[in-house]
Amino acid sequence: MQSHEAQTDIDLLIEARWVIPVEPAGVVLEHHAVAVQDGRIADLLPSDEARRRYRPRTLRTLGEHVLIPGLINLHAHAAMNLLRGYADDQPLMRWLTEHIWPAEQKHVSHEFVRDGTLLACAEMLRGGVTTFSDMYFFPDAAAEAVLEAGMRAALGIVVLEFPSAWAADADQYLSKGLAVRDRFKHEALLHFTLAPHAPYTVSDATFERVRTLAEQLDLPVHMHIHETADEIEQGIAQHGVRPLERLRRLGLVGPNLIAVHSVHLTDDDIALLAREGASVAHCPTSNMKLASGASPTAALAVAGVNIGLGTDGAASNNRLDMFQEMRHAGLLAKLSSGDAAALAAGHLLHMATLGGARALGLDAETGSIATGKSADLCAVSLDDAATRPCYSPVSHLVYAAGREHVTDVWVAGEARVENGSLLHLHNNDLKARARLWQNQVAL
Repeated sequence: MQSHEAQTDIDLLIEARWVIPVEPAGVVLEHHAVAVQDGRIADLLPSDEARRRYRPRTLRTLGEHVLIPGLINLHAHAAMNLLRGYADDQPLMRWLTEHIWPAEQKHVSHEFVRDGTLLACAEMLRGGVTTFSDMYFFPDAAAEAVLEAGMRAALGIVVLEFPSAWAADADQYLSKGLAVRDRFKHEALLHFTLAPHAPYTVSDATFERVRTLAEQLDLPVHMHIHETADEIEQGIAQHGVRPLERLRRLGLVGPNLIAVHSVHLTDDDIALLAREGASVAHCPTSNMKLASGASPTAALAVAGVNIGLGTDGAASNNRLDMFQEMRHAGLLAKLSSGDAAALAAGHLLHMATLGGARALGLDAETGSIATGKSADLCAVSLDDAATRPCYSPVSHLVYAAGREHVTDVWVAGEARVENGSLLHLHNNDLKARARLWQNQVAL
């Protein structure tokens, strides 16, 4: 008489035509399944074996889909979704000083940030993003929105020298931001970074405080740097060295630095970032739209620098679309380097997932499909005329598919998008909030 092994009860089993775990690199698994228990990945195995081994409370069978880790948006200003398209076709400093900063001074509040962040969360979840790293005012309001949406975020403790509706000076930015961290530190989906805005808006004394806090609290330092040529020229005129070198002398270039944009880099800059183990948050669409330039990502990758992808804010991109960022990052690297092999599709998917997780210090928690990690997952349908035939699902994710092909998203094992529909956020309410803010901003 043949014996049958007892099945194990689990919360969720997801079967897919392809599973791309990202780690190890280059692996594409066909007809595999991911078992989820208590919000974590319990197993990754062939679908037939999974059916024999597990008895799931919920079974999700995805025929012609690819299952990947949830995408990670390494740099966003989520609340700026309420300023989408507000001042297009302007160079960075004119865009900031003549349009964005005045609008922010007039309108930014706790309610503005909460509503704008909620709108951004809905857009990102629908596009397969399960984690984002934010830099904006009123991080307490952003935290409330993130928890309502049920996604993961690393919220920046923003630091500037000039006043805003959130804080009066650098000391208050830090004290209020750290208080928000203390308030939400027990929330499993919320993480924090120190977020000095940029070298041109933060003093040496404040940077020294940031460095001390980063060391004491083991927090990443998330900062705009070398975004424009003018920024570097001004930095040299004021401090005698390039901004990145100034940060090195202040002890801020290290494994916890997330150097956002990093467009204008010399060979010495690249070597410094590689030697110190810093990460780069590459925002190709925003950099192109603001004519800031093309980051030398091909050279950064060759040097071994960890790179993640970010959208920047919707005001300087218009979309929080990580599929667009993967595609643009690849095409821009090939064009600017003259090397069609630069940043292959697998590397770009790594940048959009595990690269971002590593930059945030969250690679033990998310960024790849591995046993023990949080079940932050995204399913993409390749069963469409626009994605047929499919010779390589990895290549298709970058060059053919888009966020419109995302069907299902899970965060910590909880379904947030199912069959293309948001489950916990209501479009009519979000659109109503957006209309109210548009009426105010447009006055």
